[in-house]
Amino acid sequence: MQPPLDNTSSVLFFTLSGLNETMENRYVFFSLTALYYPLIVFCNIIVICVIITYKKLHEPMYVFICNLCMNALFGTAGFYPKFMYDLLSEYHVISYAGCLIQIFVIYSSALCDLSTLTVMAYDRYVAICRPLEYHAKMTKQRVLQCILFCWLAPFSCMSVLIGLTSRLTLCGSSIEKLYCENWAVAKLSCFSNTVNNVYGYIVILVYFGHAVLIFCSYIHLIRKCRKSMEGRHKFIQTCVPHLLSLINVTVALLFDVLYSRYGSKSLPQGVRNFMSLEFLLIPPILNPVIYGLNLTALRQHVMRVFLKKTRGNI
Repeated sequence: MQPPLDNTSSVLFFTLSGLNETMENRYVFFSLTALYYPLIVFCNIIVICVIITYKKLHEPMYVFICNLCMNALFGTAGFYPKFMYDLLSEYHVISYAGCLIQIFVIYSSALCDLSTLTVMAYDRYVAICRPLEYHAKMTKQRVLQCILFCWLAPFSCMSVLIGLTSRLTLCGSSIEKLYCENWAVAKLSCFSNTVNNVYGYIVILVYFGHAVLIFCSYIHLIRKCRKSMEGRHKFIQTCVPHLLSLINVTVALLFDVLYSRYGSKSLPQGVRNFMSLEFLLIPPILNPVIYGLNLTALRQHVMRVFLKKTRGNI
C-alpha cells in the first residue's frame, strides 16, 4: 500500500515544456505543420478511397495497406491539432484526462502499425511460399481476424498501461516533451512506479519481438525468392515496400523509446524534439507514398483518379 501523502493536491493539468526553447520560431513551425499535416491526411485518404472504391483492390494485401493508412490518420489526429494550437498559444498545458487520451491515441496507433506490418508479413509469406494455399488461408474471415488483432491488441495493451498510470499519485506536472508520453507521466509519481516500468518493458519487448519475427520471415522469403526470376520480381514488387515501412516504423519507435527512457538532457531541445517526433513525422507520410508509388495496381488506380479530376477541370 502507498502511504498517505500530505500537502499534495491532485494534478489537474500538465505543462508541456518541449517548445520552451524554440518559441521564437513558432510561426515558422506552425506554417510548416499547417502544410505538412494536411498533406499526410490527403495522401492517406487518397490511398484509402482508391482501395475502397476499386473492387480489384479488395485483396488482403491492399486491405492491410488501407488499415495502415487509417491508423496513420488516427495516430496523427492525436498529436498535430494540439501541437498546432500550442504553437500559437503562450501557455502549453493539457488536462489530466486529455493527457491520458493523447497517450492512448498516439501509442496505440504506434503499436497498431507494428501489428499491421506483422499480419502483412504473414500475408506475403503465404502468398510467396505457399501460393497454392493462399486463397484457402487468407479468407475474408481470416482477414477480418487479422484486422481485429491489429486494433484490439494495441488497445488492450494501452488500456492496461493507462489504468496503471492513472492510479499513480503525482508530485509534479511538467512534461519535457511536445506531447504527453506515458513514461514521462510515470516518472512524476511520488512513489514507486516499478509496476508501470516492468509492464512498459514487457509491451516494448513483445512489439519489438514482432519486428524481429518479421525480419526472420523475410530472411526465409529472400532464400525462397532467389530461386526464380518470378519470385524475385514478386519480392521486389510487394515485399520491399513492406520492408522499408517496417524499418521506418521500427527505427522511429526505437528513437522514441530510447529518448524517453535514457535521453540526455544535455542534448539541444531541437534534437530531443526530433527524436521524440520521428514516428509521428516520417511513417504517416512515407507509408502511403511507398505503397502508392511502388505497387503497380495501386499506382495505376491513383493515377486514374487524378487524370479523371484533371480532365473534369478542363
